[in-house]
Amino acid sequence: MLSRLKSFTQLSKIMTTRHLSAAPVRLSDTEREQYIAELSKWSMVEGREAITRTFEFRDFIQGFGFMSEVAMQAEKADHHPEWFNVYNRVEVTLATHDCNGLSMRDVKLAKFMDEVAAQKFTTDFGKAV
Repeated sequence: MLSRLKSFTQLSKIMTTRHLSAAPVRLSDTEREQYIAELSKWSMVEGREAITRTFEFRDFIQGFGFMSEVAMQAEKADHHPEWFNVYNRVEVTLATHDCNGLSMRDVKLAKFMDEVAAQKFTTDFGKAV
């Protein structure tokens, strides 16, 4: 009985931390411009406060491997990308629905994606994507 209570208490703490954490704050215009400049391969989505980037990999396996690694981080951060995959191409759009725009969650996930793509996945020519 005591072990069940401990498990329930641990689960309760995890759920409370995850679902009651501070709401994300929308980036100001100045912050958005600054971070977009740092994310040189990302661009603003026309007509929407979101950023987008297309990643191209050598083949489907690399593209899917990239998505799998990002999915683990996205789940951990409780911030999930909008994405579309066809063969070696992964199109990503990031926005924070909780603040109806861009937040630091998007910036952090975009930087993580850039790092994963550069470190682990390359094109046929040996250049980072």
